[in-house]
Amino acid sequence: MTAGPAPWTVRALPVVLGAAAVAGAVYVYGHSPYDPSQLLPRCPWQWATGLSCPGCGGTRMAYSLLHGDLAGAARANAALLAVLPVVALGYGHWLTTATLRGRRYRVPVGRRGSAVILTLAALWTVLRNVLG
Repeated sequence: MTAGPAPWTVRALPVVLGAAAVAGAVYVYGHSPYDPSQLLPRCPWQWATGLSCPGCGGTRMAYSLLHGDLAGAARANAALLAVLPVVALGYGHWLTTATLRGRRYRVPVGRRGSAVILTLAALWTVLRNVLG
């Protein structure tokens, strides 16, 4: 029999992740990704290939959302904007349920789910690079 994580670590994870999300949002809110002088990470895939990955534009999308510009967020990364509410609600439910039950965190996506996610990401990558 293996011992599970200490109860305080199980319950602390949502707080730590939430604090990191708030800190990231505060930083992005005050630092425009449209300004090249800002210290924000560049996509390594785009840097190496010149092509956009499925997540390219995510920082610009977050910046636009934080400033209330839904159209700008959609221009930055429409697919990520579309799945964001579903992923956030699903992840929040999963994390809360695991925390309240004192269970270990396991990603609730099986092989089929992973295959669907990877297929959709590949299709979005091709689509956004072909259409420009």
